[in-house]
Amino acid sequence: MKHLLLAAITITVLALISLLIGGGDLSLAALLSPQEGQYAAQILLISRIPRTLALILAGTAMAVAGTIMQMLTRNRFVEPSTAGTVESASLGLLIVTLFAPEASVIVKMLVAAGFALAGTALFLRILRLVPLRSVLTVPLVGIMLGGIIGAVANFIAYRFDLLQSLNAWTTGDFSGVLRGRYELLWIAFALTLLAYLAADRLTLAGMGRDFATNLGLRYRSVVSFGLVIVAMVTATIVVTVGMLPFLGLVVPNVVSLLMGDNMRRSLPWIAMLGAGLVLVCDIVGRVVYYPYEIPIGTIMGIVGSALFLLLLLKGRERLA
Repeated sequence: MKHLLLAAITITVLALISLLIGGGDLSLAALLSPQEGQYAAQILLISRIPRTLALILAGTAMAVAGTIMQMLTRNRFVEPSTAGTVESASLGLLIVTLFAPEASVIVKMLVAAGFALAGTALFLRILRLVPLRSVLTVPLVGIMLGGIIGAVANFIAYRFDLLQSLNAWTTGDFSGVLRGRYELLWIAFALTLLAYLAADRLTLAGMGRDFATNLGLRYRSVVSFGLVIVAMVTATIVVTVGMLPFLGLVVPNVVSLLMGDNMRRSLPWIAMLGAGLVLVCDIVGRVVYYPYEIPIGTIMGIVGSALFLLLLLKGRERLA
């Protein structure tokens, strides 16, 4: 409990740092100044606080979604960006943009979630048909499936002059987050809480169909529940801020190495580490080229791939 409290304090400190970094002056003196106080307060309430909340919510939800996928596929190399889930959500968002451009954000999210769920189900179906002689076969199948779906999306986007929009959905960027444009992420947070409530069932499902069924678990229902959470979390994040690569892959592996595979015990740590990693990457992206900023998707790709290679080179059997 003491370590969990320390982690929460660390997240709070990172969030405060995130609030203070940006092109506009948001110092204590500016907030208290009669001339600049109103302008600084508007920056804080309209831009900085929503952005920081979006970082925490997106990092928490995506890390938990990656954990669920790894448990259900029983493979440590799987997450939404290596299973075709993100590409499927982007394709769904592209389709609804083409045929219903006036649709609300909620409708776009639901369509993207439906496509993400279909893409993930197709991925699992292919896994049942392919002989899995190596743990690396699973992510390779997902990457190839994602490549095919991504190619279809790119062709459609090129045909209808929507490549710029498609690139925005597949690149994580919080620079456009303002009050009124991030609230969809609270749905992802609610789904994260549901995953925690069902953590014991998801842990049993991760031990295999036969084992879970012998213990009286409705295996198919639990798997479907987990896939719905993954699809909706992925869709809300893609619609709101774009893709966060490697987050759902690295964070669960790090926590698993330290705490094991019991989701009930490890899920709070996964959520906090996910939020902390996203906050750190965003702060780095805003500081390196100040006052301009590098999209968090780029920073996350560099940091996440480096951490993943480090874990892989350690040769830990737990990663398999």
